[in-house]
Amino acid sequence: MAVRAVVIEADGGSRGNPGPAGYGAVVRDPDSGEVLLERSEAIGVSTNNVAEYRGLIAGLEAAAELGAAEVEARMDSKLVVEQMCGRWQIKHPGLRPLAAQAAALVDRFESVRFSWIPRERNRHADALANAAMDAAAGKPPKRPAAAEPREVAAADSAARAQAREVAARAATRTAGTDPATTRPSWEPRPSFTATRLILVRHGETEWTVQHRYAGRADVPLSDQGRAQARATAARVAELAPSVAAVLSSPLSRCTATAEAIAGALGGIPVRPQDDWIECDFGDWDGKTFAEVRDQWPGELDAWLASTRIAPPGGESFTAVAERVDRAVAALREAYPGETVVVVSHVSPIKLALRDALAAGDDFLHRLYLDAAGISVLDMWPDGGVAVRSVNDTAHLAAR
Repeated sequence: MAVRAVVIEADGGSRGNPGPAGYGAVVRDPDSGEVLLERSEAIGVSTNNVAEYRGLIAGLEAAAELGAAEVEARMDSKLVVEQMCGRWQIKHPGLRPLAAQAAALVDRFESVRFSWIPRERNRHADALANAAMDAAAGKPPKRPAAAEPREVAAADSAARAQAREVAARAATRTAGTDPATTRPSWEPRPSFTATRLILVRHGETEWTVQHRYAGRADVPLSDQGRAQARATAARVAELAPSVAAVLSSPLSRCTATAEAIAGALGGIPVRPQDDWIECDFGDWDGKTFAEVRDQWPGELDAWLASTRIAPPGGESFTAVAERVDRAVAALREAYPGETVVVVSHVSPIKLALRDALAAGDDFLHRLYLDAAGISVLDMWPDGGVAVRSVNDTAHLAAR
């Protein structure tokens, strides 16, 4: 029988690191703590981190077998939790394929939340992992001691009442900011009540023409890029004679484009904003697309398969999306009913448009953004969003 929500507790270990290794995973009912499924296996000689990832993968596969839609994955491995959340880079090449496999499983659920827990709260999964390693070593099998059932609050208890109150507050807050919770409507909305974002990709650089990854490297505009910036400035001035602010990534290819736009709008100060900086492509920065395919084929495949995977030494799209979401929310709150110009890069603009359109991650690889292209979206206080245009380049063709 399918269950709506489950808790996964996963662990893995190695006796020697590397040494004989195994993993364990427990799937529980989130309310009663009842064990729904267990998974464990010895995996030969490996490391602690590999075994921990294998435990997570086994737990996610078990949750999928149960038909779960919502998952909370609990582990005592800080490394796995932080990497799956996109906050830590995955530097070890042996972990990247496992992280990609786990991320692909995550995408099968409606929601997955990762939580770190102390080792003593992960004893059941740890015992399963040790039992698997013992069995592989020929030791008599041991069953892990059953975890003590968790106390479940009565329906009329104060704890339940507090939980309902918190949930109600969260629902109210979400309904005012999340496009997914806004009631669909074909009725046109008045644009003067919206915060309008004019999203501009910076002008062309030499690396743009050479098809190189340009992340945090401060590559300046080319002569063609400066001409594009001037043309874009004239177009933005036509679109929005009145602008409340001009924001920019701190990299010079963006600030130079933003300065041209600000000049066409009467000299509005340009405000650099770190949240709008390009994705950090790490070791790939400055490399051509072909060079990356030749030198990092496995890492590239993993990166293309999941937004949770970062380039070697770089940043995942999941991490970029977190800061872009934060920046967009701040602009909605700070500039109600006003127009703001943001000059940024391919990745942040794509992620902003993906979320505005409630699109999936495949959107990121199917949308093309030209240098100096303009996209416009409106945002209302109740979470409503309207994408007015995407990658407008008519101003470039005319010159």
